[in-house]
Amino acid sequence: MPSKVELTLLANMADRDIAAAIDKCVGWGFKWLDLKDSIYGKSVVALTDAEAQSVRALADRAGLGVYCLSTVLFFGDIEMGEASFCRAHLDPVKRAIQIARILGAKKIRLLGARTQKRDQIANTTDYIQREYPWVIDAYRSAVDMISEAGFDPLIENEVHGCIWSTPQEIVSFFAALDRPQARLIWDIQNFWQMGTFPTLDVYQQLRPLIGMVHVKGGAGETPGGTLKWRTALADATWPVVPILSAVIADEVSPVICLNSSHGNPKEGYDYSDIIGRDIRFLRENIAEIQ
Repeated sequence: MPSKVELTLLANMADRDIAAAIDKCVGWGFKWLDLKDSIYGKSVVALTDAEAQSVRALADRAGLGVYCLSTVLFFGDIEMGEASFCRAHLDPVKRAIQIARILGAKKIRLLGARTQKRDQIANTTDYIQREYPWVIDAYRSAVDMISEAGFDPLIENEVHGCIWSTPQEIVSFFAALDRPQARLIWDIQNFWQMGTFPTLDVYQQLRPLIGMVHVKGGAGETPGGTLKWRTALADATWPVVPILSAVIADEVSPVICLNSSHGNPKEGYDYSDIIGRDIRFLRENIAEIQ
């Protein structure tokens, strides 16, 4: 029988005040926090030691742990060049590790990089290895620093020119990376927005790499069509329950993280209490989700 899995969400979705966000997470019955930004008006990596200690104290009093430090490091254009890219995205990994230690986080997230030539490239791994081989080395250095510090390194697929838009690009990148300790955060809707509709076949191709899953609603105008509308999970037009049931059965994501849906607002759609509705939908439709 599949193990139970926990829900969390990006804390700033709950409230832009971190104390209020933690209180709401407790009210939803969560055990874990996922910290990204809007923490005392800052990103998680920009926190001072004192601010991070304050967040840790709030979480400890609430009985919550910090599951993931969701940095936005590495989400930069590779065409900016090695020196500029590494100064902006590799050098701050050391500070992310320091913050993770204070917060007692389990995992540290990086993002898939961007390319200005996204629309011109069929397989970005080939492009990177040919034109920008230092990119792989930079990811290796970050992954090694994170894992040697005792944290699990995760890399998430993003949107807006992300180097990952197909399963083949992700699989080939991780093969070139050659760091089994690095796991993929599969953001299902991000992948859809980049052009790959979520299916069980897509999941199976990525399954050996996945360490965590991010979940959003979203709807297209036609079955299997491109993402157009921002919706709750109950109205999503991708196979939410079949895919998440497979994720849970395979035990690849012990914590599932809710994110806010992308897409255009739909006229007449009820956008009230989307977070609460998504939590209820998942718990009512997938028995293993707590």
